Amino acid sequence: MQVLQHSEHTLKKALISKNPVLMSQYEKLDAGERRLMNEAFQPSSDLFEPITVHSKSDWITSHPEDPQDFEQFFTDHNRKAPCPEKHIIYMQSIGSLGNTRVISEEYIKWLKGYCEAFFYGLTVKFLEPVSVSATKCSFRVNEHTQNLQIHAGHILAFLKKKKPKDAFCIVGITMIDLYPRDSWNFVFGQASLTDGVGIFSFARYGKDFYSSRYEGKVKKAQRTSSSDYSIFDNYYNPEVTSILLRRSCKTLTHEIGHIFGLRHCQWLACLMQGSNHLEESDRRPLHLCPICLRKLQCAIGFSIVERYKALLRWIDDESNDTSGAAPKNSSDQVNLKKPVEAFKDWREWIIKCIAVLEK
Repeated sequence: MQVLQHSEHTLKKALISKNPVLMSQYEKLDAGERRLMNEAFQPSSDLFEPITVHSKSDWITSHPEDPQDFEQFFTDHNRKAPCPEKHIIYMQSIGSLGNTRVISEEYIKWLKGYCEAFFYGLTVKFLEPVSVSATKCSFRVNEHTQNLQIHAGHILAFLKKKKPKDAFCIVGITMIDLYPRDSWNFVFGQASLTDGVGIFSFARYGKDFYSSRYEGKVKKAQRTSSSDYSIFDNYYNPEVTSILLRRSCKTLTHEIGHIFGLRHCQWLACLMQGSNHLEESDRRPLHLCPICLRKLQCAIGFSIVERYKALLRWIDDESNDTSGAAPKNSSDQVNLKKPVEAFKDWREWIIKCIAVLEK
């Protein structure tokens, strides 16, 4: 295992910059916010740790990238930021997300509530769920896994056409595996930053996906023509566990972060680190490092302490639907308990951050 430990000078420059304008902006932040962000370059900090590389297959060693500091983010003329005319994150579910309609609806609400807390200050809305057939996408049975897969690029084209005028972005979510082109085995997700659209699959986050017990495999007798979407009828969905919810929240916020213009983080352990495989993704924390946190705050303009408190409320609330909105024909009377056991350690971490902010 290799520890990537940057110097205090390097991290301070990445966070604050040596640009007098950006340095002045930093000094105007709330004293508690500066105190928290300064933890980035405190060697004894237990809030923000260095990146650990476990193998050559990890993202940071296998995909060399130029690091992005705050100044590079701030001066990037191609990045998109919310504005009064385009300030809503839309979520579009494709196919069922749970093995019953009620579970699927609740799961969408939990993801929506999490995104509203994470991107604090923006509104998150979900569009009426659509079937795979409505997207008119290509699909296939993966020759290696025997699992159904839908074409990510075709879904992006569908979402681009559906994108509302007031949308900052629209993201599709599905429990069906994705592939970007015939030559690829699979992809966790795909996004177009210029169009503000993304599609992300949580199929591989189920506990049995990589085991011989996985029930989502397509039997040969079920295979039909490429235009017969009935193959998706009664499509298998994994149980919505606390681990699956945590992985889904992590992927969703990481990928939406890219739409905001945040590149893969190479400074500290951070949600915005890249990941090549599930083990690496699970090691990645739910939180943003101070450098990426400052980027997101710059784009949205939130109070950091209020954002953390919103995330704490999301964890503590058994059910979450802050807007009171729900898909049409929703079973409103049924309220499932949100599985948040896998978020408990992060809850304690947030409480420590709030203590630093309010000291």
